[in-house]
Amino acid sequence: MLSLKKILFLVILVTAISFSEAMAQEPPASPKKLRVGTEEAPPFAMKNADGAWTGISIELWRQTAGELNIAYEFYELRHHDLLEGIANGSLDVVAATVTITPERLQKMDFTYPFYTTGLGVAVPFKEKNVWLAVIKQLLSFTFLKILLLILTFLLLTGTALWLLERRRNPDHFGGKAVEGIGSGFWFSVVTMTTVGYGDKHVRTMGGRIVAIIWMFIAIVLISFFTATVTSLLTVRILETSVQGLEDLKKAPIGTLAYTSSEAYLKKNLHSFQTYEAVRAGLEAVVRGEIDAFVYDAPLIRHTEPLAKIIRITGRHKATARPWES
Repeated sequence: MLSLKKILFLVILVTAISFSEAMAQEPPASPKKLRVGTEEAPPFAMKNADGAWTGISIELWRQTAGELNIAYEFYELRHHDLLEGIANGSLDVVAATVTITPERLQKMDFTYPFYTTGLGVAVPFKEKNVWLAVIKQLLSFTFLKILLLILTFLLLTGTALWLLERRRNPDHFGGKAVEGIGSGFWFSVVTMTTVGYGDKHVRTMGGRIVAIIWMFIAIVLISFFTATVTSLLTVRILETSVQGLEDLKKAPIGTLAYTSSEAYLKKNLHSFQTYEAVRAGLEAVVRGEIDAFVYDAPLIRHTEPLAKIIRITGRHKATARPWES
């Protein structure tokens, strides 16, 4: 008869053989595919005509997944759904462009950044009537202020010359107050413009001191006037009406919904429209529905060039990320 030890050994041996045969018959479990969310965001994520994804962020993810031997599958979602998916766990990774914000850091983890950008503003091309623009600038408040400043200096100098010269130099600055001040004003204008007619000149020591002081002041004024007018008649004609945050507050603008750009505008502006895609926002600019579209500069530039791009510097910095995990 078999002993108890031999019986237990035979039972264990048969069980081990059966388990080995069962394991050999079962196919090996396939590795889990990670759900990778993305969206159209040139040049970081772009969808080809055959449905294949490419772009900076996509290629970086492919390289990382290849090195780690990770199986994955792309899912195209809207920007807001990407953020919700990574926050609630329905997505494992987001390979697109996502800006790091304090609020998002509380819900998800980020990789190291590979691209830093700034806020861009897309405005329409507008052909301007040059002469109309010149007239508009000549009648602008800035130009009128400069002109008023120069006229004030001319009048003060002319009055001072009349008071100093009217008794000892009546031939040039005599007569009634209006005539004398007018002669002093004329002398100031001729001196400032360096015409030098010589029909009026000063004789008293006080008048000469005032004239010398005015000559130096006139050099500064005429230089300032020339530079300002040149700027008004060239730069302002070539540039658009939207140049910075203050201009955005006065104009109808748009941005992409559920983005850091929208959060920035909510903090700094009261009213704006939102769009689901960059192209939709640029098309709204071209149609004249809004004056400007605000979003990350590289994404605007790499969308079909429907609009002119200008840059607001020192206002806002956004960082494009390859993916989130």
